[in-house]
Amino acid sequence: MKITRRHVPEAAAKKLVAEGVPPFLASIYAARGVTDVAEVQAGLEHVLPHTGMKNVGEMANILADAIVRGDRLLVIADYDCDGATACSVMMQGLQVLGANVGFLVPDRMVHGYGLTPSIVDEAAKLEERPRYIITVDNGISSVDGVAAANALGIDVLVTDHHLPGKVLPAARCIVNPNQDGCSFESKPIAGVGVAFYVVWALTEELTDRGLEPLEPDFRIEHLLPYVALGTVADVVGLDRNNRALVATGLELIRAGQCPVGIGALARAAGRDPKKLSTADIGFGIGPRINAAGRLQNMTTGIQCLTSPELYRATELAAQLDGINDERRALQENMISEAVKLIVERADVDAWSIAVYGANWHEGVVGIVAGRVKETLYRPTFVLTQAQDGNVKGSGRSIPGFHLKHALDLIAVRHPGLLLKYGGHAMAAGLTLRADGVETFQEALETVCREQLTEDLLDQVLATDGELRPQDLCVDNAHLLRTLVWGQGFPEPVFTGEFDVQDARPMGKDRAHLKLTLQVGPNHRVNAVKFFHKGATPARVRIAYKLAVNDWGGKESLQLVIDHLEVLEELRLAA
Repeated sequence: MKITRRHVPEAAAKKLVAEGVPPFLASIYAARGVTDVAEVQAGLEHVLPHTGMKNVGEMANILADAIVRGDRLLVIADYDCDGATACSVMMQGLQVLGANVGFLVPDRMVHGYGLTPSIVDEAAKLEERPRYIITVDNGISSVDGVAAANALGIDVLVTDHHLPGKVLPAARCIVNPNQDGCSFESKPIAGVGVAFYVVWALTEELTDRGLEPLEPDFRIEHLLPYVALGTVADVVGLDRNNRALVATGLELIRAGQCPVGIGALARAAGRDPKKLSTADIGFGIGPRINAAGRLQNMTTGIQCLTSPELYRATELAAQLDGINDERRALQENMISEAVKLIVERADVDAWSIAVYGANWHEGVVGIVAGRVKETLYRPTFVLTQAQDGNVKGSGRSIPGFHLKHALDLIAVRHPGLLLKYGGHAMAAGLTLRADGVETFQEALETVCREQLTEDLLDQVLATDGELRPQDLCVDNAHLLRTLVWGQGFPEPVFTGEFDVQDARPMGKDRAHLKLTLQVGPNHRVNAVKFFHKGATPARVRIAYKLAVNDWGGKESLQLVIDHLEVLEELRLAA
């Protein structure tokens, strides 16, 4: 691993200090391209207006007319956290605006992804047949599904954020900032963000018509906790607009304006909603919602998120917690098997990984791909046999390699190999011919060798340099915890060399290392390195994050070590 320090534009840092940002934080922000304090502030006034999103006004008009007529609306959601929160935003928003609306979530194993003909057929057989289908976090690639809906006399309104293909579905209206001709500046917006903008535009359209929400106190900001949750969990790029959306949603949650379901999920994950951070979402709440879509059905997740009753939400959150435990066990077993297969293949010079296990669980391949990618630092696909006999898989990439574009190229070079695919730069999913695994492995390796360089295969840890002893304090750890960090706007990582005053293993299996580090002549700080193997150190060089340890009700600073290099080993007396 190569460790570098981020460049800090001094002029930007000084300007931020002059605007009231603490010097400690100003350097961190400046190193991430921030030049004005408004770029990191919460509030709807710092969010891009909905008017810049193509077709959002037209969709608001269609929905307003449907509400006035009493038409039945049906939301079709994706089965991940972004899809679940997008469905929650659309359902909560439409209901408070007086719509006759329900939702339906495809089953990953039965219907496949998105608005497929099979889920359209199921929607058409509902007791109350929909006049409109509204997709959230899906639909932009559902050419066949939209055609099936049209044939049944059901109009489709697509809200999505995924990259469009060459052919768009023949929907009544499409809102997607990544479609041609859309000038909306925040291209990385999550599916839940798109759903929020549609409800925002609809709220204003109905107000212009003299129609009021069913709840007089309703404000569009009330939906932003869902936007914060889905945006962070979907690991989309945190550009200025997404940061403002997330920051505002988090502020509402911490201030007690937290939806009952989100609060229940936070507590199930051992988090305090009044102290919720982006890390708590990414590693606590998000996985519990995603587990439902991976192993069972996302209906449970959406019911939890939208439940107004604490008892029911707590009950559903406990169910999701149990499903997540099952997901973790499956995941660890699959990771072990995948790494074993990779080692057996013994292709140490490979620039890509595409590993296949016929009996692996289809719902967990994406998260396993992510873990394998993190370990071996190569573009990675994990593949398994689907119920229809074909091969399904999910991929994760490294910076500098666009996974969706790579699949585009493979599809051109090997016609018929990819039956279906889609995704982003860093993540993608696909369906292969049953006999296509080996061909895909070779094709992926070829594209990787064409488009990557050896430098890109060398993992780089960008840090924010060394901290002064006085900056190593619990107040700074608290400050960083309250701020928005994530994809494209990474949490600060610092470096330093320290003498070790104490080192001991910790955890049930003694797999982790707890250290006491000397910081200056009269100051010591605790640190922890998870999954440490190797020598017991007497002096270390580390890359670390600031954290708050509140074990036993007493708060103290703790360094969470991302990378540890032993400079001197502890020598025990004979």
